[in-house]
Amino acid sequence: MQIRKSLTAVLLATLLLDQLSKWLALEHLENGKVVKLFWTLQIRLVRNAGISFGKGAELGPLVSVVVFLVIVLLVKVAMNSKDRRTSLLYGVIIGGALGNLTDRIFRKSDGFLRGEVVDFIDFQWWPVFNIADSAVVIGCLLLVANGLSNERV
Repeated sequence: MQIRKSLTAVLLATLLLDQLSKWLALEHLENGKVVKLFWTLQIRLVRNAGISFGKGAELGPLVSVVVFLVIVLLVKVAMNSKDRRTSLLYGVIIGGALGNLTDRIFRKSDGFLRGEVVDFIDFQWWPVFNIADSAVVIGCLLLVANGLSNERV
């Protein structure tokens, strides 16, 4: 029961952080405004209707359905996890996936499941991304590392 509560807390925290950061980006970065931070890092609003890196905009509805099915599968796997750390990592991944799926469902575009994902973190040498993207990638990498360290024991 404690593992499920931790999973839910991490999932909701990740989703909330993602949606809050996107809301702030939408509020403060309209009309092409760019905020330079340091080195090549800047904050710049980009809307992505595609799969990733702005590719495949016409596949938005299909991507949404696939992401929903993957989330359902990940929730089932996470709920059966006996290891708290593994469960927390699944929470980060699921929270990130839900963040971008929320955008696809609710961020206006031209039809059902054709919403655009809000991206805003821009290194200028890598495609623009968001907190949800980071959560999914970092969560997956840590999940793999966690699995490898558990195998060695």
